[in-house]
Amino acid sequence: MNEVQRSKIILKILNRIYPKTPIPLKHRNKFTLLISVLLSAQTTDANVNNVTKNIYPKYNKPDHFVKLGRQRIENLIKSIGIFRVKAKSVYLLSKKLIEKYGGKVPKTFEELEELPGVGHKTASVVMSQGFGYPAFPVDTHIHRLAQRWGLTNGKNVIQTEKDLKRLFPKRNWNKLHLQIIYYGREYCKARDCYGLTCKICTTCYPNRKKPIKTNKA
Repeated sequence: MNEVQRSKIILKILNRIYPKTPIPLKHRNKFTLLISVLLSAQTTDANVNNVTKNIYPKYNKPDHFVKLGRQRIENLIKSIGIFRVKAKSVYLLSKKLIEKYGGKVPKTFEELEELPGVGHKTASVVMSQGFGYPAFPVDTHIHRLAQRWGLTNGKNVIQTEKDLKRLFPKRNWNKLHLQIIYYGREYCKARDCYGLTCKICTTCYPNRKKPIKTNKA
């Protein structure tokens, strides 16, 4: 079975299990989506949602966070990992959105990636989930699963993104990246399946006997 055949099987299984893919990060607008994605680095979506449920009803625009200032932002998000770094990014990002974009979230990868604390993956999520633009955000989970499923050599996340975009039709990208995340959390966990027990792994590799080692992102 080659990678093209595997990709078709994977798409079929994921569409059957996850016909709908709600956005896991709770948000009120494109700005709060951007903030939530930024906050989600090195922590769980559930942790971010737990923190932002008390923030977004009151603070949900760039000028709100500029008025708060870095110290108060830190206090609001201190239960999240690397909160000082993130608070600085949230403050500077909010300031730049006001100064350069009239408080609006820009609609291009280039402009998003120029914002403080925003890398390619964060920009991809916002373009995909915020603006509906075809993108394939690759986080550590997708990077790991793509290797287990024989869709990439796992050299780095940039290569993984290229490989996934090559193998799957563009119309599927936005939904598929969420389907893969949901499936990984439920069935193909890092310290559970090891490429040996879930439906996708056993279908694509019925003769696999040894746990699969994956390269970190």
